[in-house]
Amino acid sequence: MVYDVNDMAPWYLNIIFAFQHYISMFGSTLSVPLILAPSLCIPQDSLAFGELISTFFFVGGVATLLQTILGSRLPVIQGASFAFMTPAFAILSLPQWKCPSADGGSSGNITDPFLNGSQYDESDTTEIWQSRIREIQGAIVVASCVEVLVGVVGGMGFLLRYIGPLTIAPTISLVGLPLAPVAASFCAKHWWIATMTMVLIMLFSQYLRGARLPCISYSSGKGFRVKSSPFFHLYAVILAIVISWTVCALLTLYDVLPAEPTAWGHLARTDVKMDRLTKASWFRVPYPCQWGLPTVSTAAVCGMLAGVFAAMIETIGSLYAAAKMSSLPPPPVHAINRGILAQGVGCVLAGLWGTGSGTAVYSENIAVIGITNVASRRVMQTTGVLLIIFATVGKIGGFFATIPDPVIGGVFMIMFGMITAVGILNLQMIDLNIPRNLFITGFSLFLGLSVPQWVSQNPKAIDTGVYTLDQVLLVFCSTGMLVGGVTAFFLDNTIPGTEEERGLKLWKENLQRSTSVNQAEASSYDLPFGMALIRKCRWAHRVPFSPTYGLGQSGKDTVKRAEEQDDFVAEQLDVQTVIDGTLVSEKGNVNIACNDFNSDSVTKM
Repeated sequence: MVYDVNDMAPWYLNIIFAFQHYISMFGSTLSVPLILAPSLCIPQDSLAFGELISTFFFVGGVATLLQTILGSRLPVIQGASFAFMTPAFAILSLPQWKCPSADGGSSGNITDPFLNGSQYDESDTTEIWQSRIREIQGAIVVASCVEVLVGVVGGMGFLLRYIGPLTIAPTISLVGLPLAPVAASFCAKHWWIATMTMVLIMLFSQYLRGARLPCISYSSGKGFRVKSSPFFHLYAVILAIVISWTVCALLTLYDVLPAEPTAWGHLARTDVKMDRLTKASWFRVPYPCQWGLPTVSTAAVCGMLAGVFAAMIETIGSLYAAAKMSSLPPPPVHAINRGILAQGVGCVLAGLWGTGSGTAVYSENIAVIGITNVASRRVMQTTGVLLIIFATVGKIGGFFATIPDPVIGGVFMIMFGMITAVGILNLQMIDLNIPRNLFITGFSLFLGLSVPQWVSQNPKAIDTGVYTLDQVLLVFCSTGMLVGGVTAFFLDNTIPGTEEERGLKLWKENLQRSTSVNQAEASSYDLPFGMALIRKCRWAHRVPFSPTYGLGQSGKDTVKRAEEQDDFVAEQLDVQTVIDGTLVSEKGNVNIACNDFNSDSVTKM
């Protein structure tokens, strides 16, 4: 590592490294509000698009600071999670939340996503979408309190005894699969532009992943020199967006794209959404309950719990990956518990601020660590500060909100496919030659797809005579990841099978390896302050999120551990993880866009 987790780079390098992480997480964070906005019935020309995007980035910055300072202390970035999208769509598909159409009826949330702003005055359309996001807010706040509780009591350790790869794989896969109609609806605005975007992402991330551009680098010992950097691979998504956006601008400038609003291809024009930019304020700070006080319903909370569960599983895997990338021992139990606790608090804040989604750790930023060999925690904290600063400039959010729909659709196709693939990746721990595992996997996935489809076509079929129960069952059956995940969990724990067949053997080996290094681990997972007091407290070893958790009643073990030097030497392994919709496999060199620095300038905190 050029910069280890506790190292602090010079301020100017810190900003450069942080901006690279900002660019890496840009696509995922931007996608969530753009997916959510149609189902919230936000008018096409509303400045709410820019404000919603800014709120997502703002909360992501706050959640990142929480995770890196008080949470797991690993160098990770928190951002909007796709795991909350499926429950949100299920909630918004309830009859009372369907978008009103021009004739006074209602329209579907995905196939007819936007209201025609001319049919309503501004106050009407504002209340229409704000009432819906308040319902999502309330569900996220209450459901996220469960995640906070799990982190406080250390509940994930207990749950992971029964939750294995056969449960996780369908759950995560069913985050991406139901979003296919969303991606298709955006691409349908202009399939040629969408296809161009997809081809560009594939070209940069797959075919040109080994291509390197000559870049000027500097080191204190050798001065300026020319080195190569995997530029295309690092910025595949952002490059594809910029190129496709530029093509749309040229086609708009020369009137190649139709100017008639009803003509096919009109929404590929770059001047269609300019009101979002011109109406956006220059400076605006998102604040709690900015859309009004959140509303809470039993059905919405029950549905959103599925998103919270999926985000927790996703984050645990990401924390282990971040530790490996950073040449650290696997995170101990207390770090995992604090990570879940910090993420839960971040999700509560996301609900209060009104993003319409919770947060999770981004795997693409973990991949950047593997490529750049920069694992400094301070870089991630600087990224969090940049997210907050940029989010307060309203024009930035308004500018991003003007990206043409077909370009967004092309990005969605790649990203949703990768989300599905990441879920399937969990099946590598089980034996797929056994009929038991094939049955559980296939049946869970198919049920998770078919039940929500049937419910959407027959919303009145569920009638128990109790309105609240009807709503709960309707949301449950409309949330594919909940249907598939619960089915897989039940079958995996009731159908006979050995731990090796279920993938639990490898799962437990990873947990045992984490426990075995607890006594000799470095202080990287300790809190940045108050450790002397914590070590003196005899009861601290009983607190699941305390850095001294499980290390002896007398506290002597913890003092000894604090005095030990870190003898951990990371194995030089290839880095393989997801970045920009692809798999990365890189070794030891530092590639920071067009900047490369060595460890001579490392400054300790």
